[in-house]
Amino acid sequence: MDQILERFFKLESHQTNPKKELIAGLTTFVTMAYIVLVNPQIMAAAGMDPGASFVGTCIAAALACFAMGLYANWPVGLAPGMGLNAFFTFTVVIEMGYSWEVALGAVFLAGILFVIMSVTPLRRWMLDSIPMNLRVAMGSGVGLFVGFIGLKSGGLVVANDANFLSLGDFSKPETVLAGFGFLLISVLAIRKVPGAIILGVIAVTLSGMLFGLVQFQGFISMPPDLAPTFLKLDILGAFDLTMVSIVVSFLFVNLFDTAGTLLGVANRANLVDSEGNIKNLDRALKADSTSSVVGAFFGCAPVTSYVESSAGVEAGGRTGLTAVVVGVLFLLAIFFSPLAAIVPAYATSGALIYVAILMLGGMEKLDWADTTELVPSLIMIVMIPLTFSIANGIALGFISYVVIKAFAGEIRSVSSGAWFLFLIFVAKFVFL
Repeated sequence: MDQILERFFKLESHQTNPKKELIAGLTTFVTMAYIVLVNPQIMAAAGMDPGASFVGTCIAAALACFAMGLYANWPVGLAPGMGLNAFFTFTVVIEMGYSWEVALGAVFLAGILFVIMSVTPLRRWMLDSIPMNLRVAMGSGVGLFVGFIGLKSGGLVVANDANFLSLGDFSKPETVLAGFGFLLISVLAIRKVPGAIILGVIAVTLSGMLFGLVQFQGFISMPPDLAPTFLKLDILGAFDLTMVSIVVSFLFVNLFDTAGTLLGVANRANLVDSEGNIKNLDRALKADSTSSVVGAFFGCAPVTSYVESSAGVEAGGRTGLTAVVVGVLFLLAIFFSPLAAIVPAYATSGALIYVAILMLGGMEKLDWADTTELVPSLIMIVMIPLTFSIANGIALGFISYVVIKAFAGEIRSVSSGAWFLFLIFVAKFVFL
């Protein structure tokens, strides 16, 4: 067996062995396993069957990990993206009123475009065309959006007629547990405890049981029926002019999130050669983009590479065997659906808030010295949560970027890609 693994994954040349890869895969899975608890809740808010969504999440993640491991030989775990799932539910379905089937059609179309970009020079053109500040702003803005959803679902902030929002009611045990969950996750993460997020979610759920707020339903069962969400995407319904900005938002948030994650993991895993070239980057991008297309068939928001993979790399993961281990563990998780079913919203709110804070870390990369670059980026970051729409926030960021550059006398510095998106987003507000 060792010889087969060596021949396929080239373990020796990557200075690793099966034991290290197994430990790395387990480490990566533990750090990102929270998605199997959080994603079904978010998708259920869009009207999708939570049991089917749970199974779809596990299967889509497993297939994506297998593709990354076996095709690209990268130690990267994949699953439906945080932020992208929130955009799917709270913006596309709840705010804009589309059915979840049409929203899945938009995910499919964005995935197809991502695949096309991954196999053509379009990827390089687009990555080079979008200003770095706006790329950073997308991730940070989505982070604030996710954080706001976490605060809302945990009852930490509530509606207020006088000033829109106010602090939640801490006389309610659910609100206290939501705050406790966030603090616990933060402390565990600071102390570098593996799986801090999933441990925090489990701790709050168990606390809910002690208070009689959660009813235990068992550990293991046969997987729920996947039929309610499998192959239910409405691709024709997504071929609508009003869906253009939605597809573009899915595409670019996924594109830049994926690119940033893969580049970061490549450096940590020593996948960069002496000339600075990243080994099998094209294959990794193809595996990631194809996974988004396949995930739509299983009822998932865009599947993307997880930055938590860096935890597995730190544990010694260097090859695709790590990703294959993660995929196997996602398949095994299918049989633990009773545990996912009892997790209340306030137990996952702390996880959402903590993930949001991690996503805000990218703001340190903003160019704070160039106001023409900074102001549009801050507009995007602020307006994504305040409009409760990733699509509208991104649109306002790009429009303000081009307008500010033009009137500041720097119109020549606006790239063709930025102009292209500017025209799309102006048309969205004017005509749609």
